[in-house]
Amino acid sequence: MMTYGLTSILVGLFDVKHYFHLQLVPHLSRHHQYWRLVLHHLAFSSSSDLFIAQLLLFNAGIQVERQFGSIKYASFVVVSSILVTILELASLIVFHRAGLNHIAMGPAAVVFSIMYQYSRIVPATYKYRIFGVPLNNKSFLYLLAAQTAISRLPSSGAVSIIGILVGQIYRSDLANLKTYRLPSSIVIFATRFLLPFIGALRPPRRSNRALPDDSRGSTTTRNTSATPQNEEVITTARPSAEVATTRHRHNDPSSGGEVTTGTGSVMREWVDELTGRTEHAAAGIRVLPEAEIDQLTAMFPDVQRDVVVAALQRSPNIEAAVETLLSSQT
Repeated sequence: MMTYGLTSILVGLFDVKHYFHLQLVPHLSRHHQYWRLVLHHLAFSSSSDLFIAQLLLFNAGIQVERQFGSIKYASFVVVSSILVTILELASLIVFHRAGLNHIAMGPAAVVFSIMYQYSRIVPATYKYRIFGVPLNNKSFLYLLAAQTAISRLPSSGAVSIIGILVGQIYRSDLANLKTYRLPSSIVIFATRFLLPFIGALRPPRRSNRALPDDSRGSTTTRNTSATPQNEEVITTARPSAEVATTRHRHNDPSSGGEVTTGTGSVMREWVDELTGRTEHAAAGIRVLPEAEIDQLTAMFPDVQRDVVVAALQRSPNIEAAVETLLSSQT
């Protein structure tokens, strides 16, 4: 797609379009300029043909490349170009007396071959109706291709038929064409020298590491900055065999390991959210363990439980709560 666009623009800028025109008389029959059979596949003759071809390649060619793979797709384009060249020469010779004297639109036959593969291997995503006519998401591309096929009759019609025929020949696996792949030297050259100009073809990998939400406010921020080694990291990646074995060893009480897992911490945070402990911590209220409440209730049996809980919440630790309760009784 980028090659066709760049070559077509350069051909127009340097005003050399006449070299990319393929005509039986006088180019082939009189002047024997057979190099035009290959050269006319490199650029489109008009900006409208280039625009429609770019739309078709962007929407259909990328889908076909994803199904084939980059190497097979490039091999398919090379095979299609060779077959198209042979069939175009044969059609000019056979149908010359019927009015077919030139082949326009550049590499449009290869585009139609790609469109045929797109129609066969890429399923429709959704369907709809307009005035009772059943359509799908691929109908717009077929409409553009049909408009291209009838734009410059009879040459445009011959190009579209040749492209579809080449697509059928490739898909029928005639002469074992599907197994052809570009030589490894060409693949290495393209990967080393051409791929850096295109850029990264794969989307950036999403990180599978995340930190817990800062639900404890500034107090948690200070504690985390003071002790970063205690910060827990949650990961969504599947653990390796060594990590799974180590985690199982740490979770096994018989091995003497500490029972602390990432799943347990997630469950603990979930329970804290359900019980309201997270909101209390965010508001600056100390989350009270049941052991402290039971201890103070045993020390002050005459004091109500609500008073004990309030004293613990107002105090930074249990010793300060004991002093608060003792001072309230005196």
